[in-house]
Amino acid sequence: MERQKSFSLKPTKFFVFSVTISSSLLFLFIFSILVFQHTPSIPQDSNYNFNTSTSFSFANFSRNFTISIVKDPILKDAHFKKLDNSSRGVVDSIGKRVFSNVSKVEDNHYRKSDKILSSKKIEEKKISQCDVYNGRWVYDESYPLYTNKLCPFIDEGFSCEVNGRSDRDYMKWRWQPYDCDLPRFNASKMLESIRGKRLVFVGDSMNRNQWESMLCLLRGAIKDPKRVYEIHGRRITKEKGDYSFKFLDYKCTVEYYVTHFLVHESKARVNKKRVQTLRLDAIDRGSSRWKGADILVFNTAHWWTHYKTKAGINYYQEGSQVHPYLDASTAFRRALTTWALWVDKNIKRGKTKVFFRSSAPSHFRGGQWNSGGHCKDGIQPLNDTSNAYYPEKNLIVEEVIKGMRTPVTLINITRLSGFRIDGHPSMYGKNPGKGSPSTGQDCSHWCLPGVPDMWNEFLYYYLQSEEKAIPGV
Repeated sequence: MERQKSFSLKPTKFFVFSVTISSSLLFLFIFSILVFQHTPSIPQDSNYNFNTSTSFSFANFSRNFTISIVKDPILKDAHFKKLDNSSRGVVDSIGKRVFSNVSKVEDNHYRKSDKILSSKKIEEKKISQCDVYNGRWVYDESYPLYTNKLCPFIDEGFSCEVNGRSDRDYMKWRWQPYDCDLPRFNASKMLESIRGKRLVFVGDSMNRNQWESMLCLLRGAIKDPKRVYEIHGRRITKEKGDYSFKFLDYKCTVEYYVTHFLVHESKARVNKKRVQTLRLDAIDRGSSRWKGADILVFNTAHWWTHYKTKAGINYYQEGSQVHPYLDASTAFRRALTTWALWVDKNIKRGKTKVFFRSSAPSHFRGGQWNSGGHCKDGIQPLNDTSNAYYPEKNLIVEEVIKGMRTPVTLINITRLSGFRIDGHPSMYGKNPGKGSPSTGQDCSHWCLPGVPDMWNEFLYYYLQSEEKAIPGV
């Protein structure tokens, strides 16, 4: 009996011992949590580099931190400049954005959502995320990048200053994206990027406008003007449409080939009468000269607004069939599809970079080019283009490009050019000292220097981006 009693007491003692130990551990755990919660945390520093040698923390800066930081010695290596009182950004001395969404430098505070990024991060953000077409025109005294006197490549129709235009403000506007900065056109860098290559513009007179701008921009980096020449000895005029300029020091050519529609302008017999037609299923016959180019810049739009193309009666042809009627939008899509098939078949993807520039807007008032339209009163950019019509042709171009195998970068200059009613030759498209004055005004093309220079800055932007192995748009 005694052994049984001893045996029955052991579980009771073990239970009491277990409860005691468990209670002690629970107390220690709760106490540890309370101590941890009341211990001040140590904030982690976030380092942001403005250059390779300077890094510092913004962890304890207040939300009311303003531009006065430039006066602080901690930022002695980061210099800032103001674009203008309404600028939406602050840029450092080498043109990279440091702070975004700042409307006034003098007194606006940074919002909580503002981000301060390192130069490397900003470079990546500018290329991969920024919508460079979302911005505004800013007046920049450092423009233009060339002058009429120093560039012999501007034909009469675009040489507004030579033709008597006295105001110069139209030369000094620069496009400024809201969320990043476009690199300033550097002629030497551009020439290095096309060394030994062919840069070819293909399209209507709007592309000739841009091509002449590119010649002038590049000419600024050439000390000896004799080192640049047209290989056939041709002088630039409206009458001729094929040019190839050689830059001897860089062993490259900058070429232009005219084609109004990208497809073949032909003739066919309709009702026993031979009429002009547009072969929507056949590429322009000059296309053999486009092959082998390293950079191709295409456009077509301007001639699609003329009477025959808009009317579409006995004009559009496919095979041997001339359509009695075909609307211009359908015809444009079929022509662009023919162009796209040609590009996919003939362009080597690893060799040639392909661009397509969107349509440039006209600013005729009181009529069209042949009915008394004018733009002579436009001497400043428009304040608002929110009600402007976005051309259906641009939407078609976007859709066609998306269906191509070959990567094509769209340079979409339509909206930003829409602000620039002041940039057209207007009544200054003809030299008054040469024959009778022109009866009409040119509110379609652009003065040089002027708006097409900005189109080429977009081209330069994309080419520089690709050199850094970052995909284009």
